[in-house]
Amino acid sequence: MKITVLTENTAKNHNFKCEHGLSLYIETKGKKILFDAGQSDIFLYNSKILNIDLKNVDLCILSHGHYDHGGGLKYFLEINNTAPIYINEHAFEPHYNGKGKYIGLNPVLKENKRLIITKDVCKIDENMTLYTCNNKALKYPVEPYGLTCLKNEEKSPEDFRHEQYLLINENGRKILISGCSHKGIVNIAEIFSPDILVGGFHFKDIKPDEQGRKILKEKATLLLKQKTTYYTCHCTGTQQYDYLKQIMGKSLNYISSGTVIEI
Repeated sequence: MKITVLTENTAKNHNFKCEHGLSLYIETKGKKILFDAGQSDIFLYNSKILNIDLKNVDLCILSHGHYDHGGGLKYFLEINNTAPIYINEHAFEPHYNGKGKYIGLNPVLKENKRLIITKDVCKIDENMTLYTCNNKALKYPVEPYGLTCLKNEEKSPEDFRHEQYLLINENGRKILISGCSHKGIVNIAEIFSPDILVGGFHFKDIKPDEQGRKILKEKATLLLKQKTTYYTCHCTGTQQYDYLKQIMGKSLNYISSGTVIEI
Protein backbone atom coordinates (compact mmCIF):
# COMPACT_ATOMS: atom_id res chain seq x y z
CA MET A 1 0.00 0.00 0.00
CA LYS A 2 1.10 3.51 -0.77
CA ILE A 3 -0.32 6.69 0.78
CA THR A 4 0.59 10.06 -0.70
CA VAL A 5 -0.24 13.32 1.06
CA LEU A 6 -1.77 15.73 -1.46
CA THR A 7 -2.74 18.46 1.01
CA GLU A 8 -1.72 19.21 4.58
CA ASN A 9 -0.99 22.26 6.74
CA THR A 10 2.74 21.99 6.03
CA ALA A 11 4.78 21.08 2.96
CA LYS A 12 7.61 18.58 2.57
CA ASN A 13 9.57 21.16 0.58
CA HIS A 14 9.09 24.32 -1.49
CA ASN A 15 7.80 22.36 -4.50
CA PHE A 16 4.49 21.68 -2.77
CA LYS A 17 1.68 23.96 -1.69
CA CYS A 18 -0.02 23.65 1.68
CA GLU A 19 -3.14 24.85 3.48
CA HIS A 20 -5.18 24.14 6.58
CA GLY A 21 -6.74 20.95 5.31
CA LEU A 22 -6.15 17.32 4.43
CA SER A 23 -6.20 15.17 1.31
CA LEU A 24 -4.68 11.72 0.90
CA TYR A 25 -4.21 9.54 -2.19
CA ILE A 26 -4.29 5.85 -1.32
CA GLU A 27 -3.27 2.95 -3.57
CA THR A 28 -4.31 -0.44 -2.22
CA LYS A 29 -5.41 -3.81 -3.65
CA GLY A 30 -5.72 -2.42 -7.14
CA LYS A 31 -7.87 0.51 -5.97
CA LYS A 32 -7.03 4.20 -6.18
CA ILE A 33 -8.74 6.24 -3.45
CA LEU A 34 -8.98 9.95 -2.74
CA PHE A 35 -9.53 10.39 1.00
CA ASP A 36 -10.66 13.97 1.59
CA ALA A 37 -9.98 16.88 -0.76
CA GLY A 38 -8.68 19.73 1.38
CA GLN A 39 -10.38 23.13 1.31
CA SER A 40 -9.33 24.26 -2.19
CA ASP A 41 -7.77 22.95 -5.41
CA ILE A 42 -4.29 22.69 -3.90
CA PHE A 43 -4.57 18.89 -3.88
CA LEU A 44 -4.84 19.02 -7.70
CA TYR A 45 -1.71 21.17 -7.99
CA ASN A 46 0.30 18.84 -5.76
CA SER A 47 -1.01 15.74 -7.55
CA LYS A 48 0.49 17.03 -10.80
CA ILE A 49 3.87 17.60 -9.14
CA LEU A 50 3.67 13.99 -7.92
CA ASN A 51 2.60 12.66 -11.35
CA ILE A 52 -0.70 11.38 -9.97
CA ASP A 53 -3.63 11.45 -12.37
CA LEU A 54 -6.76 11.91 -10.27
CA LYS A 55 -8.92 11.18 -13.31
CA ASN A 56 -8.12 7.53 -12.59
CA VAL A 57 -9.30 7.56 -8.96
CA ASP A 58 -11.76 4.70 -8.38
CA LEU A 59 -13.55 6.16 -5.39
CA CYS A 60 -13.51 9.17 -3.09
CA ILE A 61 -14.22 9.17 0.64
CA LEU A 62 -15.09 12.23 2.67
CA SER A 63 -14.18 11.74 6.33
CA HIS A 64 -16.58 14.37 7.69
CA GLY A 65 -18.55 17.47 6.83
CA HIS A 66 -16.00 20.26 7.39
CA TYR A 67 -14.80 22.62 4.66
CA ASP A 68 -11.10 21.86 5.16
CA HIS A 69 -11.71 18.25 4.12
CA GLY A 70 -14.49 18.69 1.58
CA GLY A 71 -14.01 22.18 0.12
CA GLY A 72 -11.99 20.76 -2.77
CA LEU A 73 -14.63 18.16 -3.63
CA LYS A 74 -16.14 20.32 -6.38
CA TYR A 75 -12.78 20.43 -8.18
CA PHE A 76 -12.44 16.65 -7.99
CA LEU A 77 -15.92 16.21 -9.47
CA GLU A 78 -14.89 18.42 -12.38
CA ILE A 79 -11.85 16.34 -13.34
CA ASN A 80 -13.07 12.85 -12.44
CA ASN A 81 -16.30 11.73 -14.11
CA THR A 82 -16.78 8.27 -12.62
CA ALA A 83 -15.65 7.87 -9.01
CA PRO A 84 -18.44 7.51 -6.43
CA ILE A 85 -18.21 9.76 -3.38
CA TYR A 86 -18.78 8.05 -0.02
CA ILE A 87 -20.15 10.57 2.46
CA ASN A 88 -22.00 10.16 5.73
CA GLU A 89 -25.72 10.91 5.99
CA HIS A 90 -25.05 13.70 8.52
CA ALA A 91 -22.18 15.39 6.66
CA PHE A 92 -24.31 18.12 5.07
CA GLU A 93 -25.82 19.21 8.37
CA PRO A 94 -24.70 22.76 9.36
CA HIS A 95 -21.45 22.94 11.33
CA TYR A 96 -19.87 25.98 13.00
CA ASN A 97 -16.61 26.87 14.72
CA GLY A 98 -16.27 28.45 18.16
CA LYS A 99 -16.85 31.94 16.75
CA GLY A 100 -20.06 30.92 15.03
CA LYS A 101 -18.58 30.84 11.52
CA TYR A 102 -20.03 28.24 9.15
CA ILE A 103 -17.42 25.55 8.49
CA GLY A 104 -19.61 23.00 6.76
CA LEU A 105 -19.83 21.83 3.15
CA ASN A 106 -21.30 23.59 0.16
CA PRO A 107 -24.94 22.40 0.24
CA VAL A 108 -25.08 22.49 -3.57
CA LEU A 109 -22.91 19.36 -3.63
CA LYS A 110 -25.66 17.43 -1.85
CA GLU A 111 -27.55 17.10 -5.13
CA ASN A 112 -24.72 15.32 -6.95
CA LYS A 113 -25.85 11.90 -8.19
CA ARG A 114 -22.46 10.31 -7.54
CA LEU A 115 -22.80 10.59 -3.78
CA ILE A 116 -23.15 7.34 -1.89
CA ILE A 117 -24.73 8.19 1.46
CA THR A 118 -23.32 6.05 4.27
CA LYS A 119 -24.72 5.19 7.68
CA ASP A 120 -22.91 3.76 10.71
CA VAL A 121 -21.22 0.97 8.75
CA CYS A 122 -20.56 0.82 5.02
CA LYS A 123 -18.72 -2.14 3.52
CA ILE A 124 -17.05 -0.94 0.33
CA ASP A 125 -15.52 -4.29 -0.59
CA GLU A 126 -14.02 -7.33 1.14
CA ASN A 127 -11.01 -5.30 2.28
CA MET A 128 -12.44 -1.84 3.02
CA THR A 129 -15.15 -0.71 5.42
CA LEU A 130 -16.28 2.68 6.72
CA TYR A 131 -17.32 3.11 10.37
CA THR A 132 -18.73 6.07 12.29
CA CYS A 133 -18.45 4.45 15.74
CA ASN A 134 -21.72 6.24 16.58
CA ASN A 135 -22.98 3.00 18.07
CA LYS A 136 -19.86 2.49 20.17
CA ALA A 137 -19.48 3.43 23.82
CA LEU A 138 -16.61 5.92 24.00
CA LYS A 139 -14.42 5.33 27.02
CA TYR A 140 -12.86 8.79 27.03
CA PRO A 141 -14.83 12.07 26.81
CA VAL A 142 -15.07 13.85 23.47
CA GLU A 143 -14.06 17.52 23.55
CA PRO A 144 -15.80 19.68 20.89
CA TYR A 145 -13.44 22.64 21.50
CA GLY A 146 -16.27 25.10 20.87
CA LEU A 147 -17.46 23.48 17.62
CA THR A 148 -21.22 23.31 17.22
CA CYS A 149 -23.83 21.77 14.95
CA LEU A 150 -27.49 22.51 14.34
CA LYS A 151 -30.08 20.30 16.05
CA ASN A 152 -33.78 21.11 16.06
CA GLU A 153 -32.89 24.55 14.65
CA GLU A 154 -30.62 25.28 17.64
CA LYS A 155 -26.86 25.20 17.93
CA SER A 156 -25.56 22.38 20.12
CA PRO A 157 -22.05 21.15 20.98
CA GLU A 158 -20.75 18.96 18.16
CA ASP A 159 -21.16 15.21 18.57
CA PHE A 160 -19.31 14.48 15.29
CA ARG A 161 -21.85 11.91 14.18
CA HIS A 162 -20.91 12.86 10.60
CA GLU A 163 -17.35 11.56 10.95
CA GLN A 164 -16.35 8.21 9.48
CA TYR A 165 -13.14 6.17 9.48
CA LEU A 166 -11.77 3.92 6.76
CA LEU A 167 -10.49 0.51 7.85
CA ILE A 168 -8.39 -1.32 5.28
CA ASN A 169 -7.35 -4.93 5.73
CA GLU A 170 -4.28 -5.76 3.67
CA ASN A 171 -1.80 -8.61 4.02
CA GLY A 172 -3.07 -9.49 7.49
CA ARG A 173 -2.72 -5.94 8.79
CA LYS A 174 -5.29 -3.34 9.79
CA ILE A 175 -4.71 0.17 8.46
CA LEU A 176 -7.05 2.88 9.73
CA ILE A 177 -7.42 6.22 7.95
CA SER A 178 -8.98 9.07 9.92
CA GLY A 179 -9.56 12.71 8.99
CA CYS A 180 -9.51 14.59 12.29
CA SER A 181 -10.35 11.90 14.87
CA HIS A 182 -12.90 14.25 16.43
CA LYS A 183 -14.37 11.43 18.50
CA GLY A 184 -11.04 11.23 20.28
CA ILE A 185 -7.91 9.63 18.89
CA VAL A 186 -7.53 7.59 22.07
CA ASN A 187 -11.07 6.24 21.68
CA ILE A 188 -10.50 5.45 18.02
CA ALA A 189 -7.17 3.72 18.61
CA GLU A 190 -8.71 1.60 21.36
CA ILE A 191 -11.80 0.65 19.34
CA PHE A 192 -9.90 -0.46 16.23
CA SER A 193 -6.46 -1.33 17.64
CA PRO A 194 -4.95 -0.95 14.15
CA ASP A 195 -1.45 -1.85 13.09
CA ILE A 196 -1.15 1.54 11.38
CA LEU A 197 -3.20 4.70 11.92
CA VAL A 198 -3.01 7.70 9.60
CA GLY A 199 -4.76 10.97 10.40
CA GLY A 200 -5.09 14.06 12.53
CA PHE A 201 -5.33 13.85 16.32
CA HIS A 202 -7.13 17.17 16.82
CA PHE A 203 -4.80 18.32 19.60
CA LYS A 204 -4.18 21.78 18.10
CA ASP A 205 -6.42 23.45 20.70
CA ILE A 206 -4.48 21.96 23.61
CA LYS A 207 -2.04 24.68 24.61
CA PRO A 208 1.52 23.37 25.00
CA ASP A 209 1.80 24.91 28.47
CA GLU A 210 2.29 22.96 31.70
CA GLN A 211 -1.35 21.87 31.93
CA GLY A 212 -1.51 21.14 28.21
CA ARG A 213 1.65 19.04 28.30
CA LYS A 214 0.14 17.02 31.13
CA ILE A 215 -2.92 16.29 28.99
CA LEU A 216 -0.77 15.42 25.97
CA LYS A 217 1.39 13.10 28.05
CA GLU A 218 -1.69 11.25 29.29
CA LYS A 219 -2.95 10.82 25.75
CA ALA A 220 0.45 9.73 24.45
CA THR A 221 0.69 7.13 27.21
CA LEU A 222 -2.72 5.74 26.26
CA LEU A 223 -1.85 5.66 22.56
CA LEU A 224 1.32 3.72 23.30
CA LYS A 225 -0.76 0.96 24.86
CA GLN A 226 -1.74 -0.01 21.32
CA LYS A 227 0.82 -1.76 19.14
CA THR A 228 0.20 0.87 16.50
CA THR A 229 2.43 2.97 14.29
CA TYR A 230 0.94 6.46 13.95
CA TYR A 231 1.28 8.91 11.06
CA THR A 232 -0.27 12.19 12.11
CA CYS A 233 -0.88 15.58 10.53
CA HIS A 234 -3.19 18.58 10.05
CA CYS A 235 -5.19 19.24 13.24
CA THR A 236 -2.65 17.66 15.60
CA GLY A 237 -0.63 20.88 15.78
CA THR A 238 3.12 21.04 15.14
CA GLN A 239 4.07 22.14 18.67
CA GLN A 240 1.83 19.44 20.09
CA TYR A 241 3.41 16.91 17.76
CA ASP A 242 6.94 17.91 18.84
CA TYR A 243 6.03 17.22 22.45
CA LEU A 244 4.26 13.93 21.66
CA LYS A 245 7.26 12.79 19.62
CA GLN A 246 9.50 13.08 22.67
CA ILE A 247 7.28 10.57 24.44
CA MET A 248 6.18 8.30 21.59
CA GLY A 249 9.44 8.11 19.66
CA LYS A 250 9.40 5.88 16.57
CA SER A 251 5.72 5.08 17.07
CA LEU A 252 4.80 8.58 15.89
CA ASN A 253 5.60 10.29 12.59
CA TYR A 254 4.48 13.52 10.90
CA ILE A 255 3.33 13.72 7.30
CA SER A 256 3.16 16.82 5.08
CA SER A 257 2.11 17.76 1.54
CA GLY A 258 4.32 15.64 -0.70
CA THR A 259 5.04 12.89 1.84
CA VAL A 260 4.77 9.32 0.53
CA ILE A 261 4.25 6.42 2.93
CA GLU A 262 5.05 2.89 1.77
CA ILE A 263 3.26 0.38 3.99
